[in-house]
Amino acid sequence: MLIDNAKISIKSGDGGRGCVSFRREKYVPKGGPNGGDGGKGGDVIFKADSSLVTLVDFRYKKLYKAKNGAHGLGGDKTGKSGDDIIILVPCGSLIKNFETGEILADLIENGQIFLAAKGGKGGKGNAKFTTSTNQAPRIAEPGIKGIELHIEIELKLIADVGLVGLPNAGKSTLISKISAAKPKIADYPFTTLQPNLGIVRYKDYQSFVVADIPGLIEGAHSGKGLGIRFLKHIERTKVLVFLLDASLIPYKKNKKEDYEILINELNSYNKSLLDKPRMVCFTKIDSITPKQQKELSKIHFTSGKGKAKIPVIQISAVSGKNLKMFLDETWMLLNN
Repeated sequence: MLIDNAKISIKSGDGGRGCVSFRREKYVPKGGPNGGDGGKGGDVIFKADSSLVTLVDFRYKKLYKAKNGAHGLGGDKTGKSGDDIIILVPCGSLIKNFETGEILADLIENGQIFLAAKGGKGGKGNAKFTTSTNQAPRIAEPGIKGIELHIEIELKLIADVGLVGLPNAGKSTLISKISAAKPKIADYPFTTLQPNLGIVRYKDYQSFVVADIPGLIEGAHSGKGLGIRFLKHIERTKVLVFLLDASLIPYKKNKKEDYEILINELNSYNKSLLDKPRMVCFTKIDSITPKQQKELSKIHFTSGKGKAKIPVIQISAVSGKNLKMFLDETWMLLNN
């Protein structure tokens, strides 16, 4: 199950207390101060890890604390610094301040790190307070407290191609045929309850990642159906593929009704989604007659500006018809 949102608390380590100490050596009755500084507290660091695909681990652990710095010691010995804590998150994770909503970091690349809470500085020992007028200071600093934050982690999947369609448009069947992904497939709406990622092998050495999100319905942008929860997962995609059920369209008065519903939902959610290259794909053409297929080929789609034509392909994921053409067109859009 994909867990794409988590709320946790983090705390960096406290700095260690400085030490009050004096030299105690034979034949040195009035040794000077030699109290060491406290150690620095550990940092809290987030790190993107490409081997992770969900935030499920944060369901069971809610508090992450770095180690405190050790207190200073006599003999001018500085206390040991506290160990940092590194929190691994999937690539594509947004790190937010839960209380303010501020985005603190967007971890996209594998290995990318973000210092979320710096450990407290260790306090100075009494050796640091020696002056010409005070040769035997009996004061030391306490360590600085660590930082405590309430964090929200939001995962947005990273894929090259996003499949968009109404419920039961054939998205899951398509991704199961062109990749190794095995989503649940059934002949009823909302079979897909979470996004699926599939790696598509193209020709000999190329590949791209396809994301299949649960079907959208009219009003999805305002939370209807599975709605806004999964629309975020196509924000990072480079190309959008609109899947329209060909078995229904020949009987509709407005042949572009499904497409217009999808466009309106994406536009209402995030207008910039419509700036992405896109393609329209009629699915399930094995269920309509050759004459109806010919009628579908007369339907044209344009970009939002009403100028550039959008590529249109008819496919059958079940029979495999035109899947190679679909992959070729998708690859061309990605590379343009």
